[in-house]
Amino acid sequence: MNNGIEIRWHGRGGQGAKTAALLLADVAFKTGQYVQGFPEYGPERMGAPITAYNRITDEHCKVHSNIYKPDYVVVVDETLLKSVDVTKGLKEKGALIINSKKSPEEIRPLLKGYKGKVCTIDAEKISMDALGKNFPNTPMLGAVVLSKGIVGLDQERFIQDMKESFQHKFRGKENLIEGNMSALKKSMEEVKVG
Repeated sequence: MNNGIEIRWHGRGGQGAKTAALLLADVAFKTGQYVQGFPEYGPERMGAPITAYNRITDEHCKVHSNIYKPDYVVVVDETLLKSVDVTKGLKEKGALIINSKKSPEEIRPLLKGYKGKVCTIDAEKISMDALGKNFPNTPMLGAVVLSKGIVGLDQERFIQDMKESFQHKFRGKENLIEGNMSALKKSMEEVKVG
């Protein structure tokens, strides 16, 4: 794929990495781009490591495999840094986006020599403040889009498209729509880049 962006998500079952990848695909599709959003997991239980993927391009994509050389990697659960090589294949021109209370400088020694951009965000705190529960996927989605060039649309358009997606997903549950929108907006303000 010459013209596009590939993203690999690492999370644990139940944290919403798959849902975030699918929401990102939905929003990118609304901009007229070709998209893929899909998970990879077996019969694992809640809490087991999972991987999800996005391909976003402005031309038809005939590749239908996992992503081995992503432009961006999103780590929804910081504990995976100990057991999963999250930087494997990650392009140094891209970025690693991690849900962590730590700064990018504190995370860098755990990354097996990765020299590209590292972003951190305390998605748990944002989620707890906005939703009263730890649902880190929405703040992580906001952090991904904030990273330069992910979807190719401005923040205002992205926020509007996400609101429509949340209204569809959480029809009749205004508190969830408002909470997710609050988490999304807050995450776009709190990403630390190093």
